[in-house]
Amino acid sequence: MNGTYSPGLEGVIAGETAISTVGKKGRGLTYRGYAINDLAGQATFEEVAHLLIHGKLPNRESLALFRIRVRARRSLPAQLKTVLEQLPASSHPMDVLRTGCSALGAIEPEATSSDQIRVAERLLASFPSILLYWYHYQAGGRRISTESGEESLAGHFLALLHGKKPEELQRRAVDASLILYAEHEFNASTFSARVTASTLSDFYSAITSGIGTLRGPLHGGANEEAMRLISRFGSADEAEKGLLAMLARKEKVMGFGHRVYKEMDPRSPIIQKWSQKLSEASGSMLLYQVSERIEKVMRREKRLFPNLDFYSASAYHLCGIPTTMFTPLFVFARIAGWSAHVMEQRAANRLFRPIAEYTGPEPMKYLPMDQRG
Repeated sequence: MNGTYSPGLEGVIAGETAISTVGKKGRGLTYRGYAINDLAGQATFEEVAHLLIHGKLPNRESLALFRIRVRARRSLPAQLKTVLEQLPASSHPMDVLRTGCSALGAIEPEATSSDQIRVAERLLASFPSILLYWYHYQAGGRRISTESGEESLAGHFLALLHGKKPEELQRRAVDASLILYAEHEFNASTFSARVTASTLSDFYSAITSGIGTLRGPLHGGANEEAMRLISRFGSADEAEKGLLAMLARKEKVMGFGHRVYKEMDPRSPIIQKWSQKLSEASGSMLLYQVSERIEKVMRREKRLFPNLDFYSASAYHLCGIPTTMFTPLFVFARIAGWSAHVMEQRAANRLFRPIAEYTGPEPMKYLPMDQRG
């Protein structure tokens, strides 16, 4: 077998998809043909989730039914709550979601492939409940109700997190961010989910693979690292000085550059505007000004642009979201995209089995024990 080696599979076409385009000339980022600017500016996350999972934008009736089904699936079974209560307070929230997804797969297994829509909607509905039930139990020993009365997933998450009705600006900002994070073609976590699905494994296993892959700082964890960077500086001037020192030491600055986008991540200006609005509403522009200065330095010194993770860090922080929950929010959104890809993989399946370029020793003669050095 012959093949061309491409580190990280960069530029390799590994499959076909009708779900999204990323960086395609004349198209940019689209979900099932709809431009990301239109979706983030005019749609709700529930509309986008329906588009991805069910294949089309819902009409008023379909959206209402979809919202009803998702809201009805937010509660957690007692067995899963018991599992969550056993996880240490020191656990990373991504580990909690990975464990919760796997446990739910054992408690409510996928019956047949025709059951996949129910499982997709169940996971979409229950991930915020899983994370925040564990969070409040470990933080204060409280077994919270996972019913919030909020219609949207963004509002539901914020209500469970803060224990009160969310501010409308914060709800809208989180909702927009979920749309931006919902889908991105054959990224690492989506590809991982599709590889698992290609073995004809169950839906939960495919999603668990996606969560595990997203956990890494080179993929989903970049927004957490971006927040840690931004919060180090007390002014824009201090940020510039500190960043120049980092670059001189050849340290990696998270939240900049992208494997696909070579000029600009089209999602970044959208989330940047929300970061600015939230900063203005909070009465403190420090985080936004620091972020702006870091962006300018990176463009000037490295010709790198911010990706979605960079300004989403300050936006989430201004919504009162703990830094360790930034990547779980990525999961809340991407479950829609992962689900769409798992179903697409199943519909025209072929097992993924690439080949490797061997770099080990030449054939060697096996020596009896007493002849070895």
